[in-house]
Amino acid sequence: MPDATTVSSTSRARANWRLIRSMLALHPRPFVIAFSGAAVFALATVASSFAIRWVIDNVIVVRFDAGEVTSGAVMTGFGLIIGIGLIRAVGVVFRRAFASIGMWRVAQTYTNQVIDKLVTQPLGWHRRHANGDLVARAGVDTEAAVSVIAPIPFASSTVLMIFVSTIWLFLTDVPLGLVAIVVFPLLVATNVVYERAVAVHFTDAQDRLGTFSAGVHESFEGIQLIKSYGAEERETQRLTALAGDVLTPRVRAIRMRSWFEALLELIPTLTNIALVVIGALRVNTGDVTIGEFSSVIFLFTLLVLPLRLIGYALSELPRSMAAWTRIQAVVTEPVEPDPVRGITIAEPGIGVRFDDVVFRHAGAETDAVGPVSVTLPSGSITALVGPTGAGKSTMADLAAGLVAPTSGAIAITDGPRSIVFQEAFLLAGTVRDNIEFGDQLDDDEIWEALRLAAAEAFVGGLPAQLDTVVGERGVSLSGGQRQRVALARALVRRPSLLILDDTTSALDPATESTVLDNMRTALASTTVLLIASRPSTIALADDVVFLSAGAMTGHGTHDELLRTHAEYRQLVEAFEADREGAR
Repeated sequence: MPDATTVSSTSRARANWRLIRSMLALHPRPFVIAFSGAAVFALATVASSFAIRWVIDNVIVVRFDAGEVTSGAVMTGFGLIIGIGLIRAVGVVFRRAFASIGMWRVAQTYTNQVIDKLVTQPLGWHRRHANGDLVARAGVDTEAAVSVIAPIPFASSTVLMIFVSTIWLFLTDVPLGLVAIVVFPLLVATNVVYERAVAVHFTDAQDRLGTFSAGVHESFEGIQLIKSYGAEERETQRLTALAGDVLTPRVRAIRMRSWFEALLELIPTLTNIALVVIGALRVNTGDVTIGEFSSVIFLFTLLVLPLRLIGYALSELPRSMAAWTRIQAVVTEPVEPDPVRGITIAEPGIGVRFDDVVFRHAGAETDAVGPVSVTLPSGSITALVGPTGAGKSTMADLAAGLVAPTSGAIAITDGPRSIVFQEAFLLAGTVRDNIEFGDQLDDDEIWEALRLAAAEAFVGGLPAQLDTVVGERGVSLSGGQRQRVALARALVRRPSLLILDDTTSALDPATESTVLDNMRTALASTTVLLIASRPSTIALADDVVFLSAGAMTGHGTHDELLRTHAEYRQLVEAFEADREGAR
């Protein structure tokens, strides 16, 4: 999209029209009703000036000139004013109610569109985007984008009032009509100048707000780290600086808006004064009646507020356009290929097979993994071992279908796959909610999964057992308890492939051994791929794949690699020494 400072007024007007039209098209029914109510309100407003004119000329003036007025005239005038007023009120109710309904439906649609796109994008896409900025696009940007749509039906009624009123004013008196319509081009010119000047500041503010949201999200996520290092002051300064970055363009925009709103007040007021002066002179010369003059002043006074409000509505367009552009940047971005589509079904007896698999991160100059060729038998437990940065987690992500290989082919056993990460993520619900994860499961299935994960005892001791609320991210549970609940969530689905990314690191060796034995017994057909850094865990595996700098340099049993692979032996001895030193 062109920069806000360079696009022409015509291009900007077209873009604004596309924005409004696209929103109205999402939920046309409530807006049709709102526009109908707005039309009734507009016509009734113009008609009210006719009623005022009739009452002044046929009731008030007659009363002063003749000294009396018929009751029929009084009742007719009363009926005109009350009847037209009621019709206006009905139009207002329908316009406001259905405009608000339509606006919030559009907001919900935009939010759903953003969320749908976020959940369909693969993991690699999310790793390139800040979570806080994405949250801002689904929330703050959505509300900002639709803020312009609710006043549109009212703005349409103003346009209709202007059209009908112009005809009515010229039919009443041409000079007064000419004075009155001068206000319209002045307001349009004022809005064009304002919108051109302020658009860049609103765009800048929305982008900076996304950066600020990302910073706040990161701070909340790392609150434990911040507290443990006593970095509260530094973090406060960082967020204050980000908030200041948001403030600067917003203050500039508000200053411009204050001048714009002052002109919105000044132009109609000066026009009204001119109408009073010129109208008084024409009444004095007998060119118009008192009733006609009063109806002109009354009608223009009724138009002043709508004219100001339509200006306010137009002033929201730059902010809405900036937010809508940020939403569309996510919604219209093509969905990247699903890494799972590149995985084929392995033949019977094979759990996982890597054929010359290479993976390179976007923008990197070297491969993170590969080339790797290895076959893991169905039902086997394989340990992925290697020094830090060897590519173990990347290889696990490849097997899970979370990322696609740069080259090579992956085949896995047919059936569901589950992965449990080292940092167990729990929802802020109950134990049951976390294990079911949207599925409907029997209690017996849940308890069996908890037994396999060695979590049956501690969950049974919780106040409400399965219905105990664990808090956000499972804050009420220990690290080992969170890991076992997350493991039970995976095991309850009886996966054909289970990937454990150092999942049992928070468990003591005895519990870890129990969990792996349970899995070997109850899930004999499940292929398990586990990242391990504990020698006792490695020894429990059927075989070991050793990675070094992304390449597979060893494959065999634990005992075989201890005898034949020097780097593996040194790493295991280092693990052992680290364990001994920690005791």
